[in-house]
Amino acid sequence: MLTQEGCLARQKRLWESVPDHLEWILIADPRHVLYLSNFLVQPCSFSRGERALLLLDRDKGVTLVGDNFTLRSSAAEFYVDHEAIETWYDHKHSVENRDHALFKALKSVVPQLKGRPGAIEAEWLPVGALQELEISQTDATLELGSVLRKLRRQKHADEIALLKQCMQACDAGHACAREVVEAGKSEFDIFRKVQAAVLQAAGLPVIIYGDFRASTPAVPKAGGLPTGHVLANGDLFVLDYSVVIHGYRSDFTNTIAVGEPSADQQMLFGLCQAAMQGGESTLKAGTKCADVHAATAAPIWEAGYQENFQHHAGHGLGLGHPEAPILVPESIDTLLAGDVVTLEPGVYVEGIGGMRIEHNYLITEDGFERLSNHVIALK
Repeated sequence: MLTQEGCLARQKRLWESVPDHLEWILIADPRHVLYLSNFLVQPCSFSRGERALLLLDRDKGVTLVGDNFTLRSSAAEFYVDHEAIETWYDHKHSVENRDHALFKALKSVVPQLKGRPGAIEAEWLPVGALQELEISQTDATLELGSVLRKLRRQKHADEIALLKQCMQACDAGHACAREVVEAGKSEFDIFRKVQAAVLQAAGLPVIIYGDFRASTPAVPKAGGLPTGHVLANGDLFVLDYSVVIHGYRSDFTNTIAVGEPSADQQMLFGLCQAAMQGGESTLKAGTKCADVHAATAAPIWEAGYQENFQHHAGHGLGLGHPEAPILVPESIDTLLAGDVVTLEPGVYVEGIGGMRIEHNYLITEDGFERLSNHVIALK
């Protein structure tokens, strides 16, 4: 989980990124509440989908704002100085609209804000909450959500540790898939085995999502959750999935041949490997993301398969998926030290099948650290 030290460091970076005259900041995006305080509603609890707000005050510290059941549904210890709690349910009275309980909790902190300039995360704050504030001194020109998204790119040590935990659990699922993929099993059969391996490795309930689909010569590119399709010799099973732990996520891929891969399938796989090596050769702080895409795509395009690899060469990873930086031909992004990115070349050819491989990387000043350690191989 995120640490108190990391949360305080991120709060400090946020204050340094906004105008000095601001005395308070109201955070509304649940990802940013987590980012700054380690508060996250347990996604496997009855409060899933509920939210809290976070008030950062230069003089009075940090306050978590929400209803009583939301705040008690935290997935882990959180780090705040105060709590502003409105009772939503007490086992005695009927419940009101739960959003209104959040707004009442927010109203309780309004007196400390009046007459003082502040900023709100308008991209996520509900209109009902804004009405409760009754404050006109907010900086309407500051896109606070965009400021935080920019800060999120450069990961702190506690974020990297959490991402590595995601990677390790995802690695276990990939190892399992290499043992169980075979003709006669359905996509859903494979999914259940992978899911069990991930949960065993993680040691706690986690969210798993992604592509668990067969690629066939007739349908070389299919994505999404598993179906009842039964694998047959000659198929390729594309396993491209994420494990989400405490809001952070992995995302990496292998393609497994069902039966012995054909010579054409081995050729396409070789192109994917060359593409990944090309992309890796450019990974370091300061590289233009368009250049990373070009280096990744070059082996595939030069082999005559330009029309068969048209998706991104990779993307940023963390609290969102995908998020900046984006590795595409017209990207305006540049790699920063602290970025966590994917490389995911793929080739999809009718009559042969489709495949994709992918690793996750932490960008450093002079190169990268690979965070995913699964085996990439057709067999």
